[in-house]
Amino acid sequence: MDDHAPAPPRTAAPAPGPVRRLTAPACVAAGLAAAVTWIGAVDPNRPGHYPACPLLRWTGLYCPGCGGLRGVHALAHGDLGTALHANALAVAGYAGFLALWIAWVAAALRGKDGLRLPLRAPHWWAVGAAVLAFTVLRNLPCCPWLTPQP
Repeated sequence: MDDHAPAPPRTAAPAPGPVRRLTAPACVAAGLAAAVTWIGAVDPNRPGHYPACPLLRWTGLYCPGCGGLRGVHALAHGDLGTALHANALAVAGYAGFLALWIAWVAAALRGKDGLRLPLRAPHWWAVGAAVLAFTVLRNLPCCPWLTPQP
């Protein structure tokens, strides 16, 4: 047996087809559709269906997520105004996620395996600052439009 024999040539793995590339975005869409359907059917405005926010219960302060389920419920019923009043930051996050999901599907249809976002530390600091500002403002008496209404 010759230890110096050339290795067989490597062949590149075939690129996944469009159906395989769309599997992950389709599964994410199906999971979110199921969650939105559930939240649309089970009203978070009625007590007893969902757990209460521990920060609100123990401190009386609204966290950045307070009102998010009510916002999804309102969006499921086509009421954008109520959704924005429940949690404007969450609605903006839902819209941002939808835009990223559409870009993910478009990338998959173009033959790319994933969506690459070149996010760096300043981007994450900006997101954190926006969430912090939203949280502080919604707990101040000067910004009642940011306070979720039960």
